[in-house]
Amino acid sequence: MTERADSDAGSSTAPQAMRGLALAWLLVVALLLGHNAYLWLVQRVSPDTDILALLPSSRHDDAMQQAFAHMVDSAQQKVVVLVGERDWSKAVQAASAYEAVIGKQPSLLQAMTGDAAQLQGAWLSTFDQSRLMLLTQEQRDKLRNDSPQQWSQLALSAMYGVFGSGGPKLGAWQDDPFGLFGGWVQARAQETPVRPRDGRLFVESGGRSYVLLLLNLQPSAFSISAQEQVIPLLDQATQAAQQSVPDAEVLTAGVILHAAAGSRQAGSEMATIGAGSLIGIVLLMWLTFRSLKPIALIALSIAIGCLGALSVSWLLFGRLHLLTLVFGASLVGIAQDYAIYFLCARLGTNRHMDSRQLLRRLLPGLGLMLLAAVIGYLGMALTPFPGLRQMAVFSVLGLLFAWLTVILWFPALIHADSLRSTALADRYSRSIVKWPQFRFNRIGFVLLAVFTVFVVAGLMRLKVSDDIRALQKTPQHLLDDQIKLGKLLDTPTPAQFYLVRGESAEIVLQREEQLKRQLQTVIDKKLIGGVQAVSNWVPSQQQQHADHDLIVDKLLAPQGALAAIATAIDESGQWQQDLRQRLLAQSKPLLPDAFIASPAGQPWRHLWLGKTGDRYASIVAVRGLGDYRQLQVLADVAPKIDGVQWVDKVADISSVLSYYRQYMTWALLAAYATIFVLLSLRYRRAAWRAIAPPLLATLATLALFGVTGQPLQLFHVLACLLLLGLGVDYGIFLQEPTERHRRSAWLTVGLSAISALLSFGLLALSSSPPLHAFGLTMLIGMALVWLASPCFAGLQPYSHDAS
Repeated sequence: MTERADSDAGSSTAPQAMRGLALAWLLVVALLLGHNAYLWLVQRVSPDTDILALLPSSRHDDAMQQAFAHMVDSAQQKVVVLVGERDWSKAVQAASAYEAVIGKQPSLLQAMTGDAAQLQGAWLSTFDQSRLMLLTQEQRDKLRNDSPQQWSQLALSAMYGVFGSGGPKLGAWQDDPFGLFGGWVQARAQETPVRPRDGRLFVESGGRSYVLLLLNLQPSAFSISAQEQVIPLLDQATQAAQQSVPDAEVLTAGVILHAAAGSRQAGSEMATIGAGSLIGIVLLMWLTFRSLKPIALIALSIAIGCLGALSVSWLLFGRLHLLTLVFGASLVGIAQDYAIYFLCARLGTNRHMDSRQLLRRLLPGLGLMLLAAVIGYLGMALTPFPGLRQMAVFSVLGLLFAWLTVILWFPALIHADSLRSTALADRYSRSIVKWPQFRFNRIGFVLLAVFTVFVVAGLMRLKVSDDIRALQKTPQHLLDDQIKLGKLLDTPTPAQFYLVRGESAEIVLQREEQLKRQLQTVIDKKLIGGVQAVSNWVPSQQQQHADHDLIVDKLLAPQGALAAIATAIDESGQWQQDLRQRLLAQSKPLLPDAFIASPAGQPWRHLWLGKTGDRYASIVAVRGLGDYRQLQVLADVAPKIDGVQWVDKVADISSVLSYYRQYMTWALLAAYATIFVLLSLRYRRAAWRAIAPPLLATLATLALFGVTGQPLQLFHVLACLLLLGLGVDYGIFLQEPTERHRRSAWLTVGLSAISALLSFGLLALSSSPPLHAFGLTMLIGMALVWLASPCFAGLQPYSHDAS
């Protein structure tokens, strides 16, 4: 009597405890929703997009990151337009029509305009007090080699209007009698083909005159709402220009054009691939359960998994990288198996068994599935890469939250009569008994030998590609416009440049000058057109004082050119002295900070980093790089000068992808080994049957890539990790003890595999190379895992209780 009372009390206590845990989990989920709302709506957090942040902290270089940010920011909010025609007046007419349309939306785009004479005056005033400190290399050579009489004749020719001083006349003759400043200004102008004309900037090429329009983008280039307004505005402006002048050519370049193209592509694919995937999964669940409740529950568990992973990961790391969110959410997709496993088991279990009793039967398998996935992902957490650690923690947390949702809520939400089996589901689940079983007999060994030959042959031909350029797909017309515009304007590439560092601004400028001397041979060979550097405009103090002394010694000394001029025009010694003092008043050293803050320095501010930490840094940009195969020649120059580093952003990002691919490959191998050991503790000698499907499918997929010439990338390896997680679940499902349980497990495998094919495999249709690579791997791999899993189902009855 007492024993029965204790039993009744225990049986009534268990549901109460489950209800208490379910309510507690509801409170946790509410907190997760609140925290996510606070992050996204109040704090308005945004994921990190700097791919170099994925590198180990020991490899971080703050100055390099700042340098690249300067180069990118200088271009990110700008739109550059060239309006060209063979007739200059028509080019101006078309440009005016273009500007008229842009001017109607100043909140989106603003043209950089101003009075040309006023701008030139403000620009020249920057150097007024420093004219005697500035020389070109050609002028230095002439000063050293030519006699004072030659210089006096040059100055007299300029005085009498026979312009022979080597540069434009800027101000009164007395301010620049030898034309040194005019020549220096002319040399600076050679750094760009852009010239002023009729109050506008223009460039000529191929018989056409192009009016240059510089537009400042007001909203962010990556704002989708801004893209939806700016792109049509630019199209309208182009149409207006071509309607005004039918033969006008309009070239446009800007980050927002590429961002908008990517957004349009992603939106189109989401509307097609995403909709197709969703419709397919809904139809699948309806045909299986004749109810939409299962898909709602599956989505609920995955959503809670993602919310929990995001909240806790953000608390742990302070911020998350965009790749963590994208691929972490994909890896959390494995959590669908927990929900599908419970639903199919409920469908195939006697209705007299309570859902809580069913959970107790399924709990060992569910726990093993979670543990196997956690072990697999924790291998990434042991790597030195912050991004992989974030992905690992995010994925593990997501799986844990989804798993707890299934354990704590599903028994209460799914009752014995909640689901009805359909004829289609019954026919499919019974089909497992007709599936061939792999055995170590003659046929088995032949199949294994053929498979081994195929895999070895394929893997031997498999190539690797980590080049970031292979992962980009920009519309050809945008690339054509950008390339042509870049050649016309001779703009430097923001992806490759020199980073110059030193203990002071003066040392940085001196090292820039050394670098330019080393690069002169490269320029002479026409490998590059030239360089952009702050030292072009602000020489080092050492160079400025040397130039000053050279001018004074050769031109202003008692026996110099100035004295020869006074003698030639019969002027007094006082006149000579007054003019000498007037010129010496232009001897104030020019400093980089003052130049950068001036109107003349505005176009070059992105080149001067100033003080970064305890050192100073600057950028030397390369112009006219036509053949990217010559990048190594430029890289070889940097080690010759202390404090100079060659930066190739494309190569840096590619190296990050390479490191991640290598570490992910090792993490994948370690995950297979660790999970096999774990499965051996439960399934003993049959453990290999649980892990064989994903392993064989992964090897076959990679071999197929090798045979077809598809290079291996990081995104293929990430997909292989997802294949492992899903495939091991299928192997565990099918090691069930009885045929009835195995039928429901086979239904679980089918639903999960088809859902994964619809969710991930359809990404193979994407035109985005990373998504295509990920989706293609999942499409082939998941199909093979699905087909191979029943071939390795458990052959001998296995007791969960005994284990």
